[in-house]
Amino acid sequence: MEDLIFEERADQIHRKGEQPYQMSCDRDSLAGAVSQRACVFCGSRVVLYPIADALHLVHGPIGCAAYTWDIRGALSSGPELHRLSFSTDLQEKDVIFGGEDKLYQALVELIDRHQPKAAFVYSTCIVGLIGDDLKSVCRRVSQEKSIPVIPVESEGFKGNKRAGYNAACRAMFQLMGSGSTEGIPPLSINILGDFNLAGEIWIIREYFEKMGIEVVANITGDGRVGDLQRAHGAALNVVQCSGATMDLAKMMKESFGIPHVRVSYFGVEDMAEALYSVARFFEDRDPEIMERTRGLVREELTVLYPKLQEYRKALQGKKAAIYVGGAFKAFSLIKAFRHIGMQVVLVGSQTGTEEDYQELHDITDEGTIIVDDSNPLELSAFLKEKDVDVFVGGVKERPIAYKLGVGFCDHNHERKEPLEGFVGMLVFAHEIYTSVMSPVWRFAPRKTSRSQGAPAVDISGRCGRLAGASM
Repeated sequence: MEDLIFEERADQIHRKGEQPYQMSCDRDSLAGAVSQRACVFCGSRVVLYPIADALHLVHGPIGCAAYTWDIRGALSSGPELHRLSFSTDLQEKDVIFGGEDKLYQALVELIDRHQPKAAFVYSTCIVGLIGDDLKSVCRRVSQEKSIPVIPVESEGFKGNKRAGYNAACRAMFQLMGSGSTEGIPPLSINILGDFNLAGEIWIIREYFEKMGIEVVANITGDGRVGDLQRAHGAALNVVQCSGATMDLAKMMKESFGIPHVRVSYFGVEDMAEALYSVARFFEDRDPEIMERTRGLVREELTVLYPKLQEYRKALQGKKAAIYVGGAFKAFSLIKAFRHIGMQVVLVGSQTGTEEDYQELHDITDEGTIIVDDSNPLELSAFLKEKDVDVFVGGVKERPIAYKLGVGFCDHNHERKEPLEGFVGMLVFAHEIYTSVMSPVWRFAPRKTSRSQGAPAVDISGRCGRLAGASM
């Protein structure tokens, strides 16, 4: 196994119980290792483009513009300008003589045609090399068109994906404080770090509304420029994807004094704790909010737990591997797998911090492999070594699983089923069940000696009712 790990990456892989805990992370990917990570531009793009009534213009070659709405299907309840992909399509002549004029003309034409509430202009690698002055062009167009035109300093070579998150947060922060906060009630929050995949933010908003809390701004799933401009009036920031939006929460605390709590909406315990933590914050203002929250959680779990026990009977003792973008999902997934009787034997992320990996070390079982910024070679070797039954990851991990004859669960941004909330836990359990227990694995060489098959579990009525009501 050691021969499959690059020597320079040895300190980014830890086997719990076999050595003292020590992990290196949050550094540039090793050249030639074919990292599963994306670039700075990608990091900024995935955070910002769910803002549905803004114009998103990529200043660079046409290839970069391929990273668009289809990569992360963030849904909108209204405008869908974010689903259109625009690029200045820089050519050789533009590289030699500069692309500022082309950028100006593109912005003017697009703003006149689509009438956006704001415009984000993404810088790419080539723009950073040739030195186009994005700030001056954006400032000029903003003055002429009377809308915010914001440069996103996201040159791909500047760092890793986390640097792109920071660039997106700095761009969004330029909008904040410019809108009226009139009418915002004392019990109000901003939802940070949820991108409304499969309509998930609608499920979460419904929970908060039942608690008596108003959501001022979605940041950024189903987001609106106007909501961002008045987000500084909310009483609390609720941050899920801390890697993507914690920088923004810190900026808002420093400038506007808004506190924040870190939560996760995945899994039973973390979803319940997310609601309880927000309720605890507002108890002084509304003494009855905790009782309403307990009633909401009780109602959901009364239906959820019996269904989970049915899945647990079939999945008890099976093994899972997790490799996701943000480490916050890994915490919740480990707990979720335990609820259905499965053991996590491999866990990793693309953008985890030292604190993230310390927490993963604390909550995982002995023998678990913990990995930062992995690559296909390593992941393949780990999956075979641990003989896992299901691999949870994103679009880049899917081929690895299928080539090895391993079940796969998409927990990244291409999925079409909600996995957040209590209903999301039920959907997750059902997907894991159907993946692990599928008869097709009988024909995979590593599975020929195993017995498959279990009674079917029907969740269609429950999921349809909750998901439909949430939308």
